[in-house]
Amino acid sequence: MTGRQPTFGRTWLALLIAAVVLSVPAAARADEPIEIFDAHLHYNWEPTPTYKVDEVLALFKKHRVTGILATSRPNTGTHALMDSKAAGLQVVPFIRPYRVRADIGTWFNDPVIFDLVQDEFKRGYYRGVGEFHLSGKAADTEMVKKTVDFAVANDLYLHAHVDAEALEILLKHNAKARIIWAHTGFGLPTERVSALLAKYPAVWGELSYRSGIVDASGKLTQEWRALFERYPDRFLLGSDTWVPERWTRYGEIMAEYRGWLAQLPPAIATHIAHGNARAMFAAK
Repeated sequence: MTGRQPTFGRTWLALLIAAVVLSVPAAARADEPIEIFDAHLHYNWEPTPTYKVDEVLALFKKHRVTGILATSRPNTGTHALMDSKAAGLQVVPFIRPYRVRADIGTWFNDPVIFDLVQDEFKRGYYRGVGEFHLSGKAADTEMVKKTVDFAVANDLYLHAHVDAEALEILLKHNAKARIIWAHTGFGLPTERVSALLAKYPAVWGELSYRSGIVDASGKLTQEWRALFERYPDRFLLGSDTWVPERWTRYGEIMAEYRGWLAQLPPAIATHIAHGNARAMFAAK
């Protein structure tokens, strides 16, 4: 009997240590902030980026951003992010129809831009076109229709910074279009947002710069809570790093999102934080 006691003791101790070790990662995961898929990111490259690739990758890791919808002006920045092949980061590239900032106001009537879109698509990895800017009837041009039809024909999403009128024109061009609505109309009343989401099931609202989601104290407003509860699978988050100041505030932007996500039921918060983007951009 005395010869067996140390063996039993060692076995019991080993099991106890294993149980403690296994429990630590689970506890750590519970304390981690919810992961975020940044569905509106610009890594602009004209003439050089403000931050190096390794610096922005470190920023994503620090703030638990595990996926990005990558665009740049010109598309060189997106190429660099794709080439980084960063572990733990899903990079979803979109074609930006801009070479320089001035293209924002002319791309929708410029056949050279449509050539750019077609040439970039030949890289074989793009999942969408945008972000592009349109207001009202500026969306009703031959070049815009060709771009929408090209996206539909090639199973691409459109990332559109548009008002409600331009949004509907895009869908009149081709009812099969799938649109990420940048900023979800900025200050458009939630009743109108809800009506558009109901009318167009292939429209997702991206929430950067969207006003009215929280009140002055950071509390989620009732109208936005109701909208998220009604359409938990139709919203995405984004940083919109269009100027260096947005990169400087990157962690603050993510913290602001997490502040109101924590006020939602966990399942809805997970959908908006990263689940919807993951479902949209699952590997083909």
